[in-house]
Amino acid sequence: MYQALYRKWRPRTFDDVVGQSHITDTLKRQVATGRLSHAYLFAGTRGTGKTTCAKILARAVNCEHPVDGNPCNQCPSCLGIESGSILDVLELDAASNNGVDQVRALRDEAVYTPAAVRKRVYIVDEVHMLSVSAFNALLKTLEEPPAHVIFILATTEVHKLLPTILSRCQRFDFRRIAPEDIAGRLEWVCTQENVTIDHDAAMLIAVTADGGMRDALSILDQCIGRSDGHVTYGLVAETAGLAGRGHLIELAECIRTGNRTAALEKIDALYKSSKDMGRLCEELAGFFRNLMLIKTMKDASGLVNAVGEELEAMTKTALSMELSTILHALDAFQSAQSRMKTMNKRTEMEMTFIRLCTPEMDTSPAALLRRIEALERGGLRRPITP
Repeated sequence: MYQALYRKWRPRTFDDVVGQSHITDTLKRQVATGRLSHAYLFAGTRGTGKTTCAKILARAVNCEHPVDGNPCNQCPSCLGIESGSILDVLELDAASNNGVDQVRALRDEAVYTPAAVRKRVYIVDEVHMLSVSAFNALLKTLEEPPAHVIFILATTEVHKLLPTILSRCQRFDFRRIAPEDIAGRLEWVCTQENVTIDHDAAMLIAVTADGGMRDALSILDQCIGRSDGHVTYGLVAETAGLAGRGHLIELAECIRTGNRTAALEKIDALYKSSKDMGRLCEELAGFFRNLMLIKTMKDASGLVNAVGEELEAMTKTALSMELSTILHALDAFQSAQSRMKTMNKRTEMEMTFIRLCTPEMDTSPAALLRRIEALERGGLRRPITP
């Protein structure tokens, strides 16, 4: 049976984990020296290695022949934990098991010594989804756990956790993985899969994944499925839906020239093609954020979510627009995102573009600044079309 790449090539040792050496080095030392905490909290965005490191740690603390803090992945304990046959290591998804009854059952079970390994390990994924009563049921065990128990809590929204939980855990914050590191891993995976990939294609996947290795491998999986054994930049752009981002540049040009008619026609065409207006507003906010960085920095390539031809087109657009116009548009789209929660999304999008294309009709401070700058340059710009 075919196995998805993100599952097939999931790291099995701390040394294999990409971009999180500040965490993996510490965990290796703790395992090697035996200075283990009773509770860990792994926090970070999706796809950065939280659950992977939790599973590696669960094997490492029970490994019969650890290698410099890494699990050997060959002894009965490692193999049993990896296959799921050893029930002393339990992974709980708090998103679907968030009630107090499940946590109480876990707490009651924790008092018993493990049957097959040294440490009983509980991995609680998306722990922020637990109810308040479930958190309270977990508190006592986290505060005074049995010596044979280790809790590993993982979350993408650490701000939702109670301070009483945070204070009882060793916290590790997982960073977004750098595009260069993701691209290097993708090229290594392609080598293992007997597939060739262009470096700019790997970088495009890495940038699109926005710091998440799992997302990057999922995109690569799709690209390989559509390729003839060679993954190119164009194939990645088409597969990831990036080939259609030209509409963002077209809409930005409408704002620059004040072409309300063209903007409204473009919005109508996107709406009829089933483009969600909320998603479009989010994309435009991200697009103008990139324009802002390009306009204000000497080299913004490291911060902009684009590479290759897309970055060149973005740079050309940024250089053709005034910074005040870019900032005004960014502020307008972020405000529109909030209003779309209670208003008709298409109507809000159309109103936003009419204001942006006709700054003299907009009384906001950003619009007034644009008008003043236009007067200083020699006269207020008139819209191309009525």
